[in-house]
Amino acid sequence: MRKLGIIIIVLLVSVGVRAQNVELANEYFSQGEYEKAVELYQRLSKKKENSRSIHTNYLDALLRLRNYNEAEKFLLQEIKDFDQLITYKAELAYLYEMSEQQDKADIAYRKLMEEASEKDAYVYQLQSFFYETNKMEMLIELLLKSREQSKSLDKHNIQLARAYLYAGKKKEMLEEVFSYGVSHPGSDYVQRTIQDNIKDEKEIEMLERLIYTKIQENPEEIFYNEILIWHFIQQKQFGRGFTQARALDRRLNQGGSQIYQLASLAYQNDQFRDAARMFQYIMTEYPQGDYYAYARRMNIQCREQVVKNTFPVSREDITELIEQYELLLQDLGKTQQTLDALRNMALLEAFYLENHDKAISILNEAIAIAGSNIRFKDQCKLDMGDIYILKDEPWEAILLYMQVEKSQKEDALGETAKLKNAKLHYYTGEFELAKEILDILKKATTREIANDAMQLSLLIQDNLGLDTTDAAMKAYASVDLMLFQNRNTIALQQLDSIYQEYKSHSLADEILWLRANTHYKLDHLSEAIADLNLVLDNYKYDILADDALYLLARIQEVNKGDKTKAMELYRQLLQDFPGSIYGADARKKFRELRGDFVF
Repeated sequence: MRKLGIIIIVLLVSVGVRAQNVELANEYFSQGEYEKAVELYQRLSKKKENSRSIHTNYLDALLRLRNYNEAEKFLLQEIKDFDQLITYKAELAYLYEMSEQQDKADIAYRKLMEEASEKDAYVYQLQSFFYETNKMEMLIELLLKSREQSKSLDKHNIQLARAYLYAGKKKEMLEEVFSYGVSHPGSDYVQRTIQDNIKDEKEIEMLERLIYTKIQENPEEIFYNEILIWHFIQQKQFGRGFTQARALDRRLNQGGSQIYQLASLAYQNDQFRDAARMFQYIMTEYPQGDYYAYARRMNIQCREQVVKNTFPVSREDITELIEQYELLLQDLGKTQQTLDALRNMALLEAFYLENHDKAISILNEAIAIAGSNIRFKDQCKLDMGDIYILKDEPWEAILLYMQVEKSQKEDALGETAKLKNAKLHYYTGEFELAKEILDILKKATTREIANDAMQLSLLIQDNLGLDTTDAAMKAYASVDLMLFQNRNTIALQQLDSIYQEYKSHSLADEILWLRANTHYKLDHLSEAIADLNLVLDNYKYDILADDALYLLARIQEVNKGDKTKAMELYRQLLQDFPGSIYGADARKKFRELRGDFVF
């Protein structure tokens, strides 16, 4: 028993000494004292049980000292001792390459490829080695060789896609990604890879050409149509997405479900003309379908948005929209499905035809029909509050806003009510009170509300301080209220006046921007362009510069019909304001005007 104890103690001491030597050698290595490290590693390497723990640092130190003979000797012993670790054979080939023994390196690499391609475990072992030594072509060759031997056409899709990406071969990467997508239809890998790696114009064009080719070559495979629809949605090219979705709808008998979803996305992204076409398709193709009533209402809403954003707004077009809503209500009845139609009618009557009392009456009717739909009722109350502001009855508006704020505490609608209250305080010059509410809303759950609150809070904060500043702010807010009330002509006169008075004020760019938009809405295009150019010339580095540039481009494209000038302005926006919120739309418009979408 005593003898056994002595043996154990000796072994423990031996292990401890070995561990200390490894630690010391590693310390020398980390300090760059490679000769001392090699001396210790060399002694340690004589025992097989040490070699795995010292392998990487020992080999690295030998290569740094260009001690290729000792490195070769070490690797040959390692290969003999651990024949299942094929990375040691790869390191030997790399050693020959580093020591300018290219013939021996070529032979070693060739043998390595033959052996590794026969066993998946070897393939996976070697991937890290090839990435570390930047041998992408060799990795690609190995993966393809392994695929060929397995006779599986989609083997190593993800590994090859990654290798092609690192090799700068994005088309080949996409080929592998698509192959994986076809065999794994439930995975989001394809979408994630495209989002992460296909960025610039040339890459996007290459992607689209490749997908179109795949559709032509594989007409029965719906995956390519689906991925193209997804891509068009990411690019906000809903019209092109509709073309693909329509083909799938007819082919798969979808009853318009996918097209309805696409149309709803287009509407949410302000692509109202494209959305209207899609809703019209559903109405025409599926008059008895589940989506008909919704599509019909949304089709009118899309046309409403087009009319409201085509300046100057035509009263005749507004009247026609109201008639369309009335016809819809006659055909489908006043039900839960058509409540929004009643609400939209009321808003058109109030904001565009100035029939305020009629609008309130319609909203009260909608509230009566809504039954237990509390949220819709509260939305109508907010609308009535807005209409009371149109009527210059702010106290009635405040009461309604406060009712909704209390009723919808846990909902974004409650935050909307708070925002409207803050704006009303702003309109009436109660800036400190408005800012208190806005600062709370900066943390709102809805990004749009938070952004609106942030912008108005900053406007107040940046332009308050001195008495003259307060006066300018009150004049500006008063004009803002006039514009909300659609008193555009009077507001424009006031804007001319306050710009002359406060031309050197920090509000000057805001005044110009507001005046430019008012001119634009009244179809005074020359005046709008002049004001937008003033913003760009004098306030190029302020927050409204990209807004001004984008609106200028839209005027040239839509109102003036000057495609060349519009393209020039869209290009300027992309170059000068790469982080602008208008970037995606500007890029899309530029490509459309250039004619990129002809296939």
